[in-house]
Amino acid sequence: MSTEMTGHPQAPLRRDWLWHVGVAGFVASWWWLYHQLIKISDWLTSLVPVDRHSHAGEAIAFFLYDVPKVMMLLTLIVFAMGVVRSFFSPEKTRALLSGKREGVGNILSAGLGVLTPFCSCSAVPLFIGFISAGVPLGVTFSFLIAAPMVNEVALVLLFGLVGWQVAMTYLVFGLGIAISAGFVIGKLRLEGWLQDWVRDIHSGAQVPEGLEEDRLSMVDRYRLGIQAVREIFAKVWIWIVLGIAMGALIHGYVPEDLMVRIMGADAWWSVPAAVLMGIPMYTNAAGVIPIVEALLGKGAALGTVLAFMMSVIALSLPEMIILKQVLTLRLIAVFIGVVASGILAVGYLFNLLF
Repeated sequence: MSTEMTGHPQAPLRRDWLWHVGVAGFVASWWWLYHQLIKISDWLTSLVPVDRHSHAGEAIAFFLYDVPKVMMLLTLIVFAMGVVRSFFSPEKTRALLSGKREGVGNILSAGLGVLTPFCSCSAVPLFIGFISAGVPLGVTFSFLIAAPMVNEVALVLLFGLVGWQVAMTYLVFGLGIAISAGFVIGKLRLEGWLQDWVRDIHSGAQVPEGLEEDRLSMVDRYRLGIQAVREIFAKVWIWIVLGIAMGALIHGYVPEDLMVRIMGADAWWSVPAAVLMGIPMYTNAAGVIPIVEALLGKGAALGTVLAFMMSVIALSLPEMIILKQVLTLRLIAVFIGVVASGILAVGYLFNLLF
């Protein structure tokens, strides 16, 4: 029996198994650590000489939890999408997801957003992964809008707070905004308004030159995933930290008295004012519900409060800071304009209906 058949093939085989075990160990460790983040952030906050329930304590706890959470999501999702996209050439991806399938893609990605309880900043890593895999821009925006705005946590809390009619109406209109806004952005064909490095990935740099997708081993695909993490992480990590730091400061110092005065006003301008107030703030759907409850309890109009809630979780300033590394300012402006128009319509409609 030749050495080629007895000895040499076994060494690469052993190395492949080491890679498989290593990746499985990484995923298992990631999963365990991700579910310990609350305990770890609470412990780290306890080491800081401030009152945990003070404004500063709330801001610090928020920062120490959200930074590692978003970083971990970015690492895992970009790695996974790097591996997945190695199976698809640009031609295959575009044939599968573009053209007449785009409307269906908007519906599917918005539906996926409902099932993923991400805050706006946590949804950005998956948005980047979709873009890097060649998914149409409008489809990715449908997910980016739906993920923070409409999820099961928000719906359950709204159901308990204001009843199933309002919760279901919110679901329908939230999905409507995500699907229609993504569809409109897709039809505008604004891929040229992505940042240059993202546009290069989106336009076809799925597999490095010299590697054919059908001949790649699984280890080659792992390496492409790691390469994707290195390249994307290096470009966006500092903006993630800065964006969440700003969100933490605002989270810890929310001016509730001012919000009540503005949203309790029975005037046409209360809805756009509520939207403008919500944009600088940052929290997830579960975090904003107590504020919604307090505002409703003090007499604020339901549509005005919901417009505020939707702007906080779909148009947060920290999210825009992070997205600036992926989108140009022109595309961010289009995104804000389309989504804000939908939110304003929902606010006025809810005030009229309820």
